[in-house]
Amino acid sequence: MRLSDWRAAAPRKDSMAPKVNATIQAALSILGVDADPDCWVVWGDDPAIRYTVFVASPPGLVQINVRVNVPGEGPRAAGKLIRWSRVQLGELAIEIQGGHRLINFQVEGNVLRGSDTEADAVADFVMTLYDAVDGRIAPVTVIAAGAPATAKAKKRGRPVPLLPPPKGADR
Repeated sequence: MRLSDWRAAAPRKDSMAPKVNATIQAALSILGVDADPDCWVVWGDDPAIRYTVFVASPPGLVQINVRVNVPGEGPRAAGKLIRWSRVQLGELAIEIQGGHRLINFQVEGNVLRGSDTEADAVADFVMTLYDAVDGRIAPVTVIAAGAPATAKAKKRGRPVPLLPPPKGADR
């Protein structure tokens, strides 16, 4: 999902208020990422206070820790670029039963999980991370807000997540 999609899906609207977005945009710019990147947001226990944004870029994983409202200061974003050789990625685990999907994945100590359509979005982001680790980041294609994760995967030229790979695929 794009960062702009995350703004629309924020569990608390003040989590992605204009001042917070400006702070995130400044951190992304300094770390060499475009203004509306394909990313994943880990909301955590209280998204009104803090959350983490992950962005895959050619040199490494960008991690931005956002504090929504620091008393007396306003929003704060602390970011870093973790080289791919140092990124800690877990195993992709999926459970399917009766047409429902549940997915779990760990990146840099944060758990990404989802069910059904959100599982597709998690799987797409995980495949982006695996591609980046292997040096195969696909060119960024802008997808309209609200487009399903499967449409995004097709635009990138990868198989749709959670379907068996075609014969002879290298994954």
